[in-house]
Amino acid sequence: MREFRFGVNFLNPGSADEWAAKCRRAESLGYDVLLVPDHLELPAPFPSVLAAAQAAERPRVGTFVLNAAFWNPVLLARDVVSTDRLTGGRLELGLGTGYVRDEFEEAGIDFGTPRSRVDHLEKTLTELRRLLPEPHPTILLGGSGNRMLRLAARHADIIAFTGGESVPGATDGSMRLSSAETVDDRVAAARRFVTEYDRDPEFNILVQQVVETTDRTAAATEIAAQMDHLSVVEVLDAPTLLIGTPAEMADQVRERRERYGFSYVTVLEPAMEAFAKVMREVRD
Repeated sequence: MREFRFGVNFLNPGSADEWAAKCRRAESLGYDVLLVPDHLELPAPFPSVLAAAQAAERPRVGTFVLNAAFWNPVLLARDVVSTDRLTGGRLELGLGTGYVRDEFEEAGIDFGTPRSRVDHLEKTLTELRRLLPEPHPTILLGGSGNRMLRLAARHADIIAFTGGESVPGATDGSMRLSSAETVDDRVAAARRFVTEYDRDPEFNILVQQVVETTDRTAAATEIAAQMDHLSVVEVLDAPTLLIGTPAEMADQVRERRERYGFSYVTVLEPAMEAFAKVMREVRD
């Protein structure tokens, strides 16, 4: 069974001093990976990654995840090689297809279809494999569809499960949390594909909320009331949610490694301090 790794995905821009301070804070809390997303309203990924590496000495740094549609593969390879060198080989390159229609339209890029977006990601991966020198950075692919999981099983060092699904009927990229049973199905599919290619990638999950409470049922009831597709019991079991005391949430993290193989757990920046308590419980 793989050892745990814990990452934090930063969402809030700030000054250079503020950025450095929170990267150092994450390092002091014990996070293993400092990550940045790729959305138009947020800071550019590669400068942010470099600044994180300069501020914190121990953690790896990475993108979680780049929208492949925004990047020319050849120019991306140049940025990846440079960033990996300047971070001392600590780069984790996370890639995905992109899913927010408004961002594509703002950038003047055709939103296309799920198939065309995966096509572009596959082309990007092929070019990166051709252009990146060995040893190349760790590659993480995020997704949930069969074709995406097969692509990840073939190429990725880390498969990141979104734990989410498209809202039925939505055309703007809106997502909702998946049930534990749905994630079971997606992980089982990934395992089949991994077996086909005789590979053993690390499995990652992005936790959407960390809710510290002594009353799990009451907290889950509040969350379920904001949704129309998950019951209270399903909220309590959802792998993208951690609810309870730090000790209870640590048990959930361990149970999900056993059930799904999620040894690499990423949380969003607002949960950084709360999840640090869970990390300490897991590691004690």
